[in-house]
Amino acid sequence: MKRLIVRIRRKLRFYIFKLVCLVIECTHPLDEEKICFLSDNREVMGGNLKSIYEYLEGSSYKRVIEFKRDRRVRRTYKEKLSLAYNLSTSRYILLEDLSTAITYFPVRKHQDVIQLWHGPGAYKRFGYSRKKTGEKIGTIHKGYKKYTKVITSGEKIRWCYAEAFGLPLDKVKATGFPRTDDFYHQDYLDHVKETFYQHYPELKDKKIILFAPTYRGVVPRDATYDFSKLDLDALYEKFHKDYVLIFKWHPALYNNIVINKVKAPDFEKYNGFYRDFSFYRDIQELLVVCNTLVTDYSSLIFDYVLLNKPIVYYTYDLEDYTGYNGRGLYFPFETYVYGEVAHNMPELITALQKGNLENQKRKVFFETFMNACDGQATQRAAQYILRG
Repeated sequence: MKRLIVRIRRKLRFYIFKLVCLVIECTHPLDEEKICFLSDNREVMGGNLKSIYEYLEGSSYKRVIEFKRDRRVRRTYKEKLSLAYNLSTSRYILLEDLSTAITYFPVRKHQDVIQLWHGPGAYKRFGYSRKKTGEKIGTIHKGYKKYTKVITSGEKIRWCYAEAFGLPLDKVKATGFPRTDDFYHQDYLDHVKETFYQHYPELKDKKIILFAPTYRGVVPRDATYDFSKLDLDALYEKFHKDYVLIFKWHPALYNNIVINKVKAPDFEKYNGFYRDFSFYRDIQELLVVCNTLVTDYSSLIFDYVLLNKPIVYYTYDLEDYTGYNGRGLYFPFETYVYGEVAHNMPELITALQKGNLENQKRKVFFETFMNACDGQATQRAAQYILRG
C-alpha cells in the first residue's frame, strides 16, 4: 500500500507539471531563438552541451540552462516552474541523456527536442534495443520517441541509435560528437596535463594506469562490481615502482559505494599506488593524462581511440555480459577490440607490460564507430540542430 501511495503521488506531480506546461504554452509564444540546455545529471556545464553552448556564445540565440543540482534530490517548486517555463517557450531543447521531464512534457508544434547523448559509439544495447537481449528491462523511457533529432559519432552506427530510441533512421545524423573536437587541439591537451599536475604534483614522475570499468547490474540503482577479480597485491608488486593506478568507478557504482550499499576495496596499505578518482568530474581529462586505459564494456573506448595510446580490456565475465543473460552488445565483442583482452589477473598483468597499440584494429574501429569525429563536429552538430 505504501508503494502504491508513493507511485500515485509521483504520477500526480508529473501530471501537474504537464498541466503547468500546457497553461504556459497557451499563454506564451514559442521563442524562435531560445535554446534550453537540459540535464538531470549535471551541476555545471560539460560534455556535448558545453561544446554547443560555447559555440553559440556571441550569437543571437538565447541560451538557458536547466540542470539538476543532485540527481537524488527533487527540484524545488520554484525550480520546477522555471523548468516548465523554459521548456515550454524554447524553440530548441538540448539533452545529453534521458530526462524524466521530457516524458510528461507536451512538445509543441515546430519545437525540436534534440538528443546529443553523452557517450559516442554504440556498445551496450540500450533503450528499445534491449528488448532483443531477452532480459527483464522494465519500462523503457517514454521520452525517447519525442526526440526530433539525434546525433551520433559515425555513419555506420546511425541504425543503433534509431533502434534504441524507437525513431526513424532519418532523424539520426552522424555529425560527430562535439566534445571530441578537444582531442584535436594540442593546446587543450597541454592545458589538461598542466592543470592536472598542478593539483597532483606527486603523480608527475609516475606513469598512470587508468582503471575505469562499467558497472554490473541491470539498472543503475543496483550497480556493483566483482572486486574479488582484482588482485591488488599482484598489481602492486609488478607496477608500483614506476606507475600509479587510478580507479574511476562508474557514477552509478560510485554512488552505491558512497551510500555504503557496495563495499569498495581498501587501498590503505599500498602506499598511494592506488588512487580513487571517482570524484573527478571530467573523465575525459583522465583519458588525456593516463598512459594506459584498462576498461571493459565502457563507452570510454570510443573517446580513447582518438588519443592513440594502449588500452587493455579486462573482461572476466565476457560470456555472461555479452550474451542474452546480460546487457548484450550491438556488434560482436571482437569488433570493439583494438588492444589486448585479458580474462584474468595474470593476463591483465601481461597485457599491461606489452602495451600494444594494435594499429590496424584501431583503424578499423575508428572507421566503424568514430569516422565523423574529425575535429569539426561542433560546427556540424550546431548547424544540424539549428537548420536541420
